[in-house]
Parts: sequence; structure tokens; C-alpha cells
Amino acid sequence: MPRILRLTALLLVVTSIPAAPQASSSKTKHPEQHDSRDKTPPTSAETLYRNPEFAFAYKIPYAWVDRTQQMQDDSSDPAKSRLLLAVFERPPEAIGDTVNSAVVITAESSASYPGLKTAADYLGPLTELTTSKGFKSAADPSEIEIGSTPLVRADFAKDLGKLTMCQTSLVLLRKKFVLSFTFIADSEDQIDELIERLSFNSTKPQ
Repeated sequence: MPRILRLTALLLVVTSIPAAPQASSSKTKHPEQHDSRDKTPPTSAETLYRNPEFAFAYKIPYAWVDRTQQMQDDSSDPAKSRLLLAVFERPPEAIGDTVNSAVVITAESSASYPGLKTAADYLGPLTELTTSKGFKSAADPSEIEIGSTPLVRADFAKDLGKLTMCQTSLVLLRKKFVLSFTFIADSEDQIDELIERLSFNSTKPQ
């Protein structure tokens, strides 16, 4: 299995560990987060991840946990595969009563997939991996645009009893790399909110 798909498999594991029941059904709150009665934190409290090489940016939600460095493999060849960003609503090891929302962004050399010519060609191995973890396709693959950048979208869902874990992956080819943007949350609405934080420069994908 290519390394990037192994990273996606790890993401599915750390976000779907059965959580212990809590007294409240609200989202688990980090110590540094404001009480729900407090005002929404200013935009300046959020972190903007910029990637000039691939011409995109992602606005990380307030108080989310960055695990990019811990999940990176120093022995990997950066010319073939890279973990660009891995952030979670709460630490993956923390107990909670909700789906641990996450965003993982990866880049992998298109040469790792013989015959891959379009972003849609990547959905085959991605779907095979995701469904092997208990997810089911939630919709037919589709094409979307963020700004003027076209991407291929694949949606999945997994029943966790009282909860549903939703996963959406956006894929495009850029500079001979497959860029994969994977979003995990407990509802389609939250998935859409996470996607809205992604932006691209005007540079057209190759």
C-alpha cells in the first residue's frame, strides 16, 4: 500500500476509536477553549497554514491540535510522498463522546500510481481503502470548484451506533503530485464548514 494511503488508514483509526460516554453530549472541550457562552474567538486566534509550493492555504479551526510532525515519516522520500498537514479537533488519544473531527492533507507523486492520468483515477485505491475500514459510499463521486480550482470529491459515511462518521476526500493533480484533502466530522454540514476553510491561489493545476 502506498505510504499516503497508509496515512489515510491511520487517520481512520485514530478518529474512530470507540469513545467513553461523557456526562454531556456536546463537543469535548479543550481546556484552552472558551465556554459556549463566551463570544466566538477572533479570527486572529486561528492559524493559517500556507503552502506556496502547491498554491493553497487552510485556515485551521481555533484550538485544534496539530499532529503533522508526529505523523510524518522522516525516512520517507519527500520527492514521492509528503504529509503536509494533520490537525484534529482534540488529541487523538483523548477520550470524548463525539467524532474527533480532523483534516489531513497529503501530497504523493503521481508516479506511485502507474496509469494515473486524472484525479478521478486516484479514487479507486482511495475508495478501496476507505470501505475496508467500514465506511460506505455516501454519494457518487463528483467534481467541485474551490475558487477557480477544480477537484474531484468522494463522500463516505460510517455508522458508529448513535453517531455517524462522515469523511470527504478532495483530490487534484498538481506539479506531478496527487494532492488529497481529507475531512472527517460527524455531519455533512460540518464537513462543508471544514471545506470552506480551504482556498487556492489563482495558479491553475497541472
